Amino acid sequence: MTAARAALLALDGFTTRLALVAACLAMAVAVGAGAWQVLARFVLDQPSPWSEALVRVALVWMVLLGLAGAVREGALVSIDIAHRLSRGALRRVLEAVTLVATLAFMGVLLWFGWAMAERVKFQSMAGLEISIAWGYAAIPVGALFTLIGALAHFLDRRSSELDAAV
Repeated sequence: MTAARAALLALDGFTTRLALVAACLAMAVAVGAGAWQVLARFVLDQPSPWSEALVRVALVWMVLLGLAGAVREGALVSIDIAHRLSRGALRRVLEAVTLVATLAFMGVLLWFGWAMAERVKFQSMAGLEISIAWGYAAIPVGALFTLIGALAHFLDRRSSELDAAV
């Protein structure tokens, strides 16, 4: 079991870092495209046809990729009071229930996000003229990274916010 645990934590180290770097890049793209949109509209008096769509897609990718890092670090709003009041086996059961709920929800997002991306792959996104599947692909990709982060968090808990308050 320790070899599997070490392999999962190593995979998590890579995937969570990758997800967070990509989320930061998506945020930079959203900021840049948003700035261009304002400049083009109000300074150049020539509204940009692509920038709003790019901002929207970049923000969706940013949130869904950033979710992996938030889950890994235990930074999401969680059952703080129950976690603080519980000890020992009860706390571990609570963590396991939270893990199962997270895995189930991410599994649903992965399954239906993939199906949706497949369903819309022949439609074009207005303004960008790319497949709208690129926007929907954020759902299964983010869910997959979050699944790995949730498992790693359960095996190697990092929740400085909760633990500091105990």
